Amino acid sequence: MPKKKKVKKVKKVKKTKLLKKVKSSTKITEKKSSVPGADEKPEIKKIKKQPTEKRIYNLKDFVVYPKHGVGKITAIEKAKIGEIDIQFYKILVEKEKLTLTVPINQQSKLRPIASINQINKCISILKTKPKIKRTMWSRRAQEYDQKINSGKIYELAEVVKDLNKNTDIIADQSYSERQLFEKAYERLKSEFEAVLKNNPDDVKKKMDKALGRTNISENVE
Repeated sequence: MPKKKKVKKVKKVKKTKLLKKVKSSTKITEKKSSVPGADEKPEIKKIKKQPTEKRIYNLKDFVVYPKHGVGKITAIEKAKIGEIDIQFYKILVEKEKLTLTVPINQQSKLRPIASINQINKCISILKTKPKIKRTMWSRRAQEYDQKINSGKIYELAEVVKDLNKNTDIIADQSYSERQLFEKAYERLKSEFEAVLKNNPDDVKKKMDKALGRTNISENVE
């Protein structure tokens, strides 16, 4: 009888050793499978960016270049630099008497002109009360300049609205304020003209009415 008991104890030890081996092997396999990129292929990010760089514009289309405003595509040309063929747009910015050369595969800064709905929203922005900020003018001037050059039409409308003084008296506005206002006003006006296809005088009247500057325009006439 004591001999049989010893045999049973040996069997139990063997079983526990086997269980430990099985557990340790499963842990190793789990660690191997948890390694990132072991079974999955890495994503190629460049493929996702390509479509945004390949928007097609046609001749005589109006586009907006953030730092210069509205321009018109006057030509689509090709050039060979070394062994590489490059296609690019020639864009005339009439307000600045400037011609831009923008490669088609590097046109991320360009955007199409606004829609009628966006123009209507801009008019509603112009009708709202200007935001009065108590920060230093140098800091505000920097913020306004960034908004003007952002290429975003709503931000442009906000600058026009905030810097509008409802007056033509120069003493009521500093030189730098007046310069920023005129820059933003002309940028917005040129996009209104391109979208609405109205003459500059009609567009000016529309904007001035929204800004409450009708008395000023009447005095000028």
